[in-house]
Formats: sequence, C-alpha cells, structure tokens
Amino acid sequence: MKIAAACLLLALALPGLTRAEAGDPATDARAAAEALGQAAEALAGAEGARNRVKALTEVIRAYEDGLEAMREGLRRAALREEVLQAELRAREDEIAQLLGVLQSMGHAPVPVLMLHPTGPVGTARAGMILSDVTPALEARALSLRENVQDLAVLRALQQGAAADLAAGLEGVQEARAALSQAIAARTDLPRRFTEDPVRTALLIASTETLESFASGLSQIAVDEAPGSLPGIEARKGSLPLPVEGVILRRAGEADAAGITRPGIVMATRPRALVTTPVPATVRYLGPLLDFGNVIILEPQSGILMVFAGLDIVYGRIGEVLPGGSPVGLMGGPGDGSDLLAASAGSEGGATRSETLYIEMRQDNEPVDPLAWFQTDKEG
Repeated sequence: MKIAAACLLLALALPGLTRAEAGDPATDARAAAEALGQAAEALAGAEGARNRVKALTEVIRAYEDGLEAMREGLRRAALREEVLQAELRAREDEIAQLLGVLQSMGHAPVPVLMLHPTGPVGTARAGMILSDVTPALEARALSLRENVQDLAVLRALQQGAAADLAAGLEGVQEARAALSQAIAARTDLPRRFTEDPVRTALLIASTETLESFASGLSQIAVDEAPGSLPGIEARKGSLPLPVEGVILRRAGEADAAGITRPGIVMATRPRALVTTPVPATVRYLGPLLDFGNVIILEPQSGILMVFAGLDIVYGRIGEVLPGGSPVGLMGGPGDGSDLLAASAGSEGGATRSETLYIEMRQDNEPVDPLAWFQTDKEG
C-alpha cells in the first residue's frame, strides 16, 4: 500500500533530525509501515465478514499509526526549518560582511593582497592574522552552506510528504468505508438478548441522568441468556484504552463550564477508530442525553463501560463483541487537514480536536476508569 512506502520514505529521510530526540518518529514510521504490510496481508486472506472486520480494524490502526508517525516527523522538520531560518536571519549582517570580504579578495590583484602600507613588518603581521582568520571564515562559510543545504532538503521533504500523506489519507478513508460495509454484513456474532425498541424509547424519554439510564438497561432486554461473560477483574489496570489519544481531564476534574463528571475525557484525532478493550455485550448504542452518540458495553455482569461522544457507532444491541472489535468512529472532517497542517509546526496535541468521554460503572456506581486502563502511554 502507498502509506507503507510513504512511512519508509520519511523514516529514511529524517534520521539526522529525529534520532537525538525522544520518541524517534523515524523508528515509529518503520514500525508502522511493517505493521501496515502485515495487516494488508491479513486483509487479503480474510474470508467472511467477521474475519474481514478484524483485518480491516488492524489496517485502520496501522494507517493511523503510520500517518501519526509521518505527521510527527513533518512537525519536527518544520520546527527545524524555523530554527534554521531564524539562525540565517540573525546572521544576515555577518553573511553580508563575509560575502563582501570574499568578493573583494577575489577581485583584488594577488600582489596587492601580499603588501601592507607600513612595509615588510606590517605585511608579515597581516599574513599571520590572515592565516589565523581564514580557517574561521572557512568554518563559518561551511556552516552557513550546510544550513542552506538543510533548508533545501527539509523543503523538498515536506513537499514530497504532502503527496504521501494525501495517498495515506485516501487509503484510510477507503478502509473505513470498507469496515462499515463489513460490519453491516456481519451476522455471525452471538447475541445474548434482543432489544425491545418500545421499552428503549420509553427509557430514553424518562431518563435525565446516565445513572438512571444505566440502572434501567435490563428493562430493554428480551429473552436474555443467563450467565455472564468471563470476569475481567484479573486484568484491572492493564486494559488497553479504546482509542489513541491523550487524557484531557481525569475523573472529578471540572471542565471549562465548571461541570465535573466521574469519567475521563480523552482528546483524539478526527475520525479515530474506537474499539472495545475486552469482549463485551452491547447493552445500548445510539444518541443519549447531551452525550451525543453513546455505546454502553457490559464486559461482565455488574460492570459497564460507557463511551460517549462518537460520531458513528457500530454494532447491534445484544451482540457479544470480541475484544478489539470496532465500536465507532470519532467525529471531525476526516480530510486530513489536521495532518497536513503539521508543516506549520503545530504542537503534537494541537490537532486532537475530538473528545471521547469514558465512564466505568460497577454495581451501578461510577468508579475511576484509570484504575482499569493502562495509561503509561497517555502522553
């Protein structure tokens, strides 16, 4: 796929700019390109809607990682270009003087350069001074030439990477469309119950809080199978986050309006893929209160995961989803403008314009989600 070549191009073009810095997007780009190649092979061999959903999920994740690595590399390249331009602007007078001296020396006759008005002693002293100054002038000239060459390389890299990013964005958009089709065609997932749409509508109409809605979820289930999925207590603290992003607010922290909630808020990129961390039953999906589109998952009896603020939700109420299954997409334009804006040197988190609210409930009481999820990569 095109994005793999683009990631490798960036990885090879930026080693001198990135290896001294933490995070090393060059290495990340290589890893992303390799993961995308493996995901593409799995997709080519996937048979059936269920396997195709899994393969497409891996492809989209690989695309997101590859595009992120490219965006970070471009951001650092843009920052390096700004530094070089600032250095050159600050040394404009020095450059002009250096060029003037070199130009005058180039036009003056050699015998004139060898003489000094005060006589032989002055000529000897001038020669000694010139022998000391010349290496410094050469070093400064070499440094300036290297800076100018670096600028040319950086500009060429950014111009070429724009086309590579566009190709990658086209690929991930195609993969998202294919994922939606595959999920719609998937019919082989087990269902623990069927939904009563009338009861669901009544519950929504009578609900004023997430707590009251969660407590009434059992009312909308018809012919629910007894039992529960395997417990997840042993994995507490190690569950993967459902989306790539950074934590904006922790449980109990007030937002700009002074409102506090028992869940966490994550900043994500537009159209980021949201997945279920563990196998879970879909208890509800759709719009709810002021949360936007919501999906409520039950990984085991008495525990609920609430993901709110999605643009698109996947699945059917009552279905049992395997761990890592896609449950929705975040909002945003999805045209890659956040990635292409990297050439302006924006900070890494500045383009995470979408927010996902995550709440965990145990025995219908909210608990801190960070006690359940592994967050050592949240930054």
